[in-house]
Amino acid sequence: MIGRFIAERARWIVAFGIAITLLAGAVGAGTLDALSLNRFEAPGSESMRVRDALARNYGTGSPNLALLVTARHGTVDEDAVARAGADLTRELAARPGVARAWSYWSEGRSDTLRGDDGRQALVLAWLPGDASHVRREVLPALAPDFTRTTETVTVQVGGGDEVFRQTMEQARKDFLRAELVILPLVLLLLWWTYRRLSAALVTLGTGLFAVLGSLALLRAVVAFTDVSTFASNIALVMGIGLGVDYGLFVVHRFREELRRGDSTADALARTVRGAGRTVLFSAVTVAASLSALLAFPFPFLRSFAYAGVAVVLAAVTGATVLLPAALALLGRRVVRRGPVPAETEGFWFRAATRVMRRPLAYGGAALAVLLLLGAPFLDVRFGLPDDRVLPASAPARQTHDRIREGFTVEESDAVQLVAPAGTPEAVGPYAAGLSRITGVARVDTAAGSYRDGRLTGPAPAGAFSAAGGQRLTVIPASARLESDPTGLVREIRALPAPFAVEAGGYPAELTDYRDGVTRRLPLVGTLIVVVTFALLFLMTGSLVAPLKATVLNLLSLSVIFGVLVLVFQEGHLSGLLGFTPTGVIEPSIPILMFCIAYGLSMDYEVFLLARIKEEYDRTGDALGSVPLGIARSAPLVTAAALILAVSFATYATGQVVFLKQLGVGMALAVAVDATLIRGVLVPALMRLAGPANWWAPAPLRRLHDRIGLKEPGTDPAPAVSQRAEAPVPGR
Repeated sequence: MIGRFIAERARWIVAFGIAITLLAGAVGAGTLDALSLNRFEAPGSESMRVRDALARNYGTGSPNLALLVTARHGTVDEDAVARAGADLTRELAARPGVARAWSYWSEGRSDTLRGDDGRQALVLAWLPGDASHVRREVLPALAPDFTRTTETVTVQVGGGDEVFRQTMEQARKDFLRAELVILPLVLLLLWWTYRRLSAALVTLGTGLFAVLGSLALLRAVVAFTDVSTFASNIALVMGIGLGVDYGLFVVHRFREELRRGDSTADALARTVRGAGRTVLFSAVTVAASLSALLAFPFPFLRSFAYAGVAVVLAAVTGATVLLPAALALLGRRVVRRGPVPAETEGFWFRAATRVMRRPLAYGGAALAVLLLLGAPFLDVRFGLPDDRVLPASAPARQTHDRIREGFTVEESDAVQLVAPAGTPEAVGPYAAGLSRITGVARVDTAAGSYRDGRLTGPAPAGAFSAAGGQRLTVIPASARLESDPTGLVREIRALPAPFAVEAGGYPAELTDYRDGVTRRLPLVGTLIVVVTFALLFLMTGSLVAPLKATVLNLLSLSVIFGVLVLVFQEGHLSGLLGFTPTGVIEPSIPILMFCIAYGLSMDYEVFLLARIKEEYDRTGDALGSVPLGIARSAPLVTAAALILAVSFATYATGQVVFLKQLGVGMALAVAVDATLIRGVLVPALMRLAGPANWWAPAPLRRLHDRIGLKEPGTDPAPAVSQRAEAPVPGR
């Protein structure tokens, strides 16, 4: 048996585990620098084809760096300011990594690059290359050099890539700060749970192994594919959370076996056989939920699948191999001193019994609370991220705040059109039609510039004709870009053209990314539900139990999304949490939260059902097994949920809105799941279902008998002091 094998070689396994942990730490230390800085882009989409065509045929691209130039005295048309602006444009164009730079002063004093009050103007630049190259190799040198104040002008740095470069830097700071906060908090909570420092330390050690092990595994994954830097944040919070969750379950079961009077070796063998199987099964459900993210063709979202599976592998190894070896050495030193109250005298047994006596009243009240909290999700508006993911103190955020205040036109966020077979003669009427779209300030083409359907001037500088094709630049008004960027892109694409044309640029790239995410969402949701449903059937042999778990998990998730809308879309508590609401939710984070929360909810469901099913198999009592199973698992689930909620909540104090959303939403989801779901709705529904909880058609039951995941045998009847017969609720 695996448990006895571990017990007999505990010292060697612990020594090996320490060595592996140190090695994982050394390997994982280089992971953060190896992770990629991804853009919000959809590979193979129309906007990506336009990006390639602009670079290949026209030597340009959407500007990803912006310099905001403010005249210290007078306007940007003063001779001294104009000379400074022209010099600044030439200096930027000459820097390594900058393919093209243009400005108000180099573009014939274009009014779309001039602020409304005349005191500000923009210098724009295109920096070619992927996000990692631009943000790691080019911008770190450019941004400090061009943030300057002279006698004539003040220069601030912004642009899409600079915004997200600062976002990644801030996320890394939040990552390190969270690590310093989480570890002592978790240790304190573990000591409070166990009242034994040794048990707390080995459980925390399991979480640390999960973090370091997952980072080391990600280092290997990076050798084959791109992994986003945000994956490191998931590795930390889920590594600590899952490692501690699984560690709690194993230690709790080991202490329970020791209290039966078993020897350390026997207790460990029974723990690994019983709890180890449950942990492994739970891990498979979590990994399956997160693996569904691989169905998205986007490196950013796939990164979280890699991180989640790596965390699960490391956490399972730590909880089922290294932790049991440590427990074999500690023996009875992990057992809490003093008498242990009978299970039928505990809070959770009494609470479950009370709920089961009045299941409709308690269940209905809990359901009403969940529906009330989830209702705001009906008003969700998915949108695109911008600089306001950063705190107001961030330099790039301050730059863009001033641009929003001072410019009514957004040339830096222009929609770029490419017509491979277009001609200058045909471009004019088409450009005139584009310029009549609501929210379009100007259209620049080889035939000239158009406003409100009329030709208003010659073409600005830059290549608009190349290789037998045409390029058009559609410059939007700030108000339309702020309120409805995806609608603007769709109107531009829907306008009939005299030639084949494709739309790109930053608004189109974000639109294609958002549309790609939402198109795949039903597939991902279906995969998660079907796979976890099948896994729960393999564990329970029932169709009712997995169906109930699925419904309850979706109810729990509705709370997350309702709070996201209420807080981050509508802005309630924005002052307390320190962020600026934009009126929309970027869709990637809710999808990530869905996968993580669904997996963790199933994690707790597995812990709960495993103990209820164990008691049901032992006694055959469909009702009496519920409060006893809950009494044995709920303290553990509550402690695990508290620790995981605290771990997630640390991100709510971070500076990046994405991480705040993850922290607030996941902390609330875990808390709701461990209280209203597992503490109220589970016993209420199981009471109403009665023996039907374990029902399945005869063919499926025979299938489960052949391939089901069952623990070998059941626990013998515990000592009399631990097992007052459970009253049957409602009888």
